[in-house]
Amino acid sequence: MKFGIFFELSTPRPFSRENEWLVYHNALEQCRLADELGFDHVWAVEHHFLEEYSHCSAPEVFLTAVAAQTRRIRIGHGAVVCVPEMNHPVRVAERAAVLDIISGGRLELGTARSSTWTELGGFGVNPDDTKITWEEFVRALPKMWMQDEFEWQGKAFSMPARNVLPKPLQDPHPPMWVTVTSPGTELDAAERGLGCLGVSSAGYEEQERRTKEYHRRIQQCDPVGGFINDQVHTMNFLYCHEDYRLARDVGVPMVTAFNVANSHLLWTREAYPTRAYQTLGNAGAAMKPKKPPADDPSLAKGLPEGVGVGDPEHLISVIRKWESIGVTGINFLLNAMEMIPQQQVIDSMKLFATEVMPKFRDPDNSQVYTPATRPAFAGEA
Repeated sequence: MKFGIFFELSTPRPFSRENEWLVYHNALEQCRLADELGFDHVWAVEHHFLEEYSHCSAPEVFLTAVAAQTRRIRIGHGAVVCVPEMNHPVRVAERAAVLDIISGGRLELGTARSSTWTELGGFGVNPDDTKITWEEFVRALPKMWMQDEFEWQGKAFSMPARNVLPKPLQDPHPPMWVTVTSPGTELDAAERGLGCLGVSSAGYEEQERRTKEYHRRIQQCDPVGGFINDQVHTMNFLYCHEDYRLARDVGVPMVTAFNVANSHLLWTREAYPTRAYQTLGNAGAAMKPKKPPADDPSLAKGLPEGVGVGDPEHLISVIRKWESIGVTGINFLLNAMEMIPQQQVIDSMKLFATEVMPKFRDPDNSQVYTPATRPAFAGEA
């Protein structure tokens, strides 16, 4: 089981330059600590114009700062929006390669097509085209990294033969993922040999259904890249405290605040109804309330199903459940609207890393807490 931290960089009102500075620099401190504690990944989304919910409009810049301030944690660009009006695919390939080089070969590249009319309309994008352009991006990007001469004729973009430079440090290229918000996208990932990066909450039953079918389909996939990335990661929340009651009192309001900000995006579906999206915003299955299963370890403590809020013993049981249904990684959102004071976030991370993470580590794997391995190059100290 891999553990990551996940950033929307949500920013509470009233907006100010000082508040936005604080959100970013608190996040950078959390990344440095995650690197020291042995977390596996840090992921940052790409969103535009989403007031409060996410002010992470330039994740490639934020993640470059993370790469420069850390040594071993994997750098998750989760995810670049594969819409040409927002990001030209050549620029995506170039920026990703540079970030992989700067990080010493630690990049993970997620792909997405955006999910709100607020964002798509702001760039003049037709939502009915985004699935087509995403398809071209995920097929073109690996070729740009692996070929010395690349040319393309398509709907999203066209270009004559050129050598797209630089090439990434990882050979043949960084692992590629697809962000999954609504049911069915995990099948798109599996059929193309791409990792399944869940970025909306789903309960055990729904996640198990998606994960089982993903693993079945990826066995017969036609990979778009140089290798198959058969990983399933989910998004979750983290607040860990020795007393589950205190964890509940702090963590559950944070989860609720995030979900409220998320729900504010739902009206965008009515603004531009289209069959190209089953759900706009990160609605997904989590918006459908249901009775938790009788064996849910959260039930007796009055905690949400499958959420990483509670004492260490409780979190171990929750993660064991996720592990049993085939999930290979969990990426935790640590805060929302800066509701939790930074020191409490830090204390939660430390307790989780000390008491919970070792239960899911292979003691014989000596590389778990070491920098990303790569060959030494001439001229390096």
